[in-house]
Amino acid sequence: MVVLSKKVADRFVEALRKLEEDRDVEALVEIHTEDCDVGNVAVPKTFSGREGLREFWTSYRNTFDEMESEFRNVFADDAGRAALEWTTEGVAAGNSVSYEGVSILEIEGDKVRRFRAYFDPRRLSEQIVD
Repeated sequence: MVVLSKKVADRFVEALRKLEEDRDVEALVEIHTEDCDVGNVAVPKTFSGREGLREFWTSYRNTFDEMESEFRNVFADDAGRAALEWTTEGVAAGNSVSYEGVSILEIEGDKVRRFRAYFDPRRLSEQIVD
């Protein structure tokens, strides 16, 4: 299961790159379950299902003019979980942005069932708002 969890985490990273580079959310949709649950600490709402996933990731991507994430560590276990430690840099509202955090994936079969990202939302907000 560790190998499968790591493969799913790697596919998640690839799909996120497509979102960042091409604004293509469909690669992320493909690797999540139909009844997925996604969210982060900056948004009080939890997004469910593939339409919720599209809304979450499209809104996230639209926050930035340009962006690129670098993954420092990707950990996977045999219980269907993965953790990704990352730094994202880019431009938002004409300002340079850099923030870091950790994302947790809960994996069911070969797809992501639940996604959560943890970071300091104040740090990000301070960089985006003029």
